[in-house]
Amino acid sequence: MEGDNKVMQAFQKSFVQVQSILEQNRILINEINQNHESKLPDNLGRNVGLIRELNNNIRRVVDLYAELSSSFARSVDSEGDSAGAVRSDTRPSQKRSRAI
Repeated sequence: MEGDNKVMQAFQKSFVQVQSILEQNRILINEINQNHESKLPDNLGRNVGLIRELNNNIRRVVDLYAELSSSFARSVDSEGDSAGAVRSDTRPSQKRSRAI
């Protein structure tokens, strides 16, 4: 199906983006470790920016995985709907109720 092909292309694109960011993170972590081991004030100061960049990259990866998850759920739902299947949502709620 053409719809399946588009979904797979979107997943592939997202996974390539995630892999690229994770590779950047590996390089950043190596540089952060080298700077830390050097104990040089300039290198330690540079780590502040590198750690910020690392944190931003981690946020991007989380966002990409959330987007992938949502896209996958929509594609599964639409496949069920297009097949005429009746969907019963019997999954437990993700929210916890608070004790009062």
